Amino acid sequence: MTPQFYNENAQELAKQYLSKSFEEVHQTWSQFLPVVIANPNARILDLGAGAGRDAKHIAELAEKQHKTDNNIQVYAVEPATELANLGAEVTKDLKVKWLNDALPSLSVITKQEVSFDLILLSAVWMHIPQSARARAIRKLANLLKPGGKLVISLRHGQTEDDFKQRKMHIVCADELKRLAADVGLCTKLETQKEADKLGRNHVFWQTLVLQMPDDGTGAFPFIRHVAINDGKAATHKIALLRVLLRIADGHPGAVLRRESSPFGDRVILPAGLVALYWCHQYKDLIDTHQLFQSPKKSPNMGFMKPEGWHKLTHRSASDYRIGNLFTGEDAIALHKTISAAVSNIKTMPCRYITFSNQEADSSAKVFEVASKTVKAKDSIFLDLQTLEQWGEFSLPESTWLAFNRYACWIEPVLVSEWVKTMASYSGNAQYASPEKQFHLYQALNWLEPKRTTTEVRSRFEQLKKQLPKSEQIQCVWSAKSLQKKYDIDHSMPFARWPNNDLWNLLPTDSQINNQKSDRLPTEHKLKASKERIQHWWQTAWLNDSNSTFSGTHVNDVHEVNEMPAGYVINVQAFKTSTKLEQTTASMSAQSKRFFAEANIALPGLSSDNTSIDDLFEALVMQRGRLKAMQQLREW
Repeated sequence: MTPQFYNENAQELAKQYLSKSFEEVHQTWSQFLPVVIANPNARILDLGAGAGRDAKHIAELAEKQHKTDNNIQVYAVEPATELANLGAEVTKDLKVKWLNDALPSLSVITKQEVSFDLILLSAVWMHIPQSARARAIRKLANLLKPGGKLVISLRHGQTEDDFKQRKMHIVCADELKRLAADVGLCTKLETQKEADKLGRNHVFWQTLVLQMPDDGTGAFPFIRHVAINDGKAATHKIALLRVLLRIADGHPGAVLRRESSPFGDRVILPAGLVALYWCHQYKDLIDTHQLFQSPKKSPNMGFMKPEGWHKLTHRSASDYRIGNLFTGEDAIALHKTISAAVSNIKTMPCRYITFSNQEADSSAKVFEVASKTVKAKDSIFLDLQTLEQWGEFSLPESTWLAFNRYACWIEPVLVSEWVKTMASYSGNAQYASPEKQFHLYQALNWLEPKRTTTEVRSRFEQLKKQLPKSEQIQCVWSAKSLQKKYDIDHSMPFARWPNNDLWNLLPTDSQINNQKSDRLPTEHKLKASKERIQHWWQTAWLNDSNSTFSGTHVNDVHEVNEMPAGYVINVQAFKTSTKLEQTTASMSAQSKRFFAEANIALPGLSSDNTSIDDLFEALVMQRGRLKAMQQLREW
């Protein structure tokens, strides 16, 4: 589809579309809608939303059924901006989010990292050329939740003007069903051809309702095969799966972009990020617990180099974290360690993991690395832009989504197989018996950040002394003035999503914080607090006039080691590093860290984002993701 025709004729087309009601147009499949609307947290995508008729109807149904408890979000996607503007006006007082996007790439909606209970394509499929339809249906399947439904109406009877002006194509129900079956979708409904509701004698309509099975067909069997059945000369394969799972679960913002390929769409990540997580999980296993990771008698792995890994034995896994700074010899060693890890990942697990367990030279590689050479420097700040220097890592979008949605079920399988694999190595013979393998499980505990608010509390106290009384800090949730009794709240509850990032920690009234507890703020509550949240971000972390890094004065390495795990490394060196000042340009150190943490943790943000408006939109999106994935109680 090219939007030109629809933009040029937007007013006339909108009048035509709105002349018929949702019930008139969609009567043949509307029996499936009540079950979707019954879920107060449903996510619904109207793709090709036109003038907003269908999005408006669905959003009104949601409000009528759930009233103040309504958390249903309708996403309306329309590539013709003039039509979309009219549609946005039609739905302006409803929970409808308008986006400019189009099949087959759907790059904007995919970047939101949202999955849907219902996707509606009304009068859209005939705009997709036959050569792009396989990719389009894969993309749509990847956006569906297990059990989610995809409704597609097919227009039959295109004229020559339709082909030329509207860029339409011939459609076929059998072709669509075959493409759907190829990606694991089953057909729940196929209607007969029906007359056009606008009275055009040459036009007929047909509707198909497709469903994603609840068993996540596709990615799960592959993941299980690699974890359990695939040959393992070392722990590389399981390690890579766990690294990717951890990134997908905790850092939806790490996706650089999506790309199409003959075997399905792929997700592109910074190769340096995969390598950093690789080092994170192997660090304590090897250096602290001295566990062998291959059958060889030498404990050394391919990524453990004398001038890299072995120069960092004094570091812990918690140091390998987004937002941290390394300087001097440690920075040079970390550069070399990440480079060695990228190389090892590329030549070992990526080379030997294939879809069909074929030989190493098979073209059906699952994971691919396009690596780059990076010169070691005496300063490295760990953020997405830095980690992009080592090149790109790509994986199938279906695998990424499985990790993203089902991490809590997949990870125990990976850990169990890793324990069995390590226990089988002669170097770990003392743990061979099942009753002694608890030590291996303990060693594989992923080092989560400890719940802490110390650093942000220190910043609050500092600001309280600096700011005039007329600018006293307010509780972000209630607008109460905060004097003596206050708390620092994790806006996204730490108990269900461990995250101590600066953007996630907010000053609140103690009584209000006790009421909130570990519940998730409702979308309404979050949006109502936007101005106060952004004011805190700006005052605490982004105003250059207030810039002292983290509000902390660090005099030596011992004081650094006493700071909360995973925070600033060698801050004194940071303050005196002229090279780093050159790279951060006008941004203060805490501003850079603030956005580095946010841009990787929250969905839909670019690695160079410095907009707190975009950040807040991503926070609202993450709130919705947590609600949908974990069914958290709301406040």
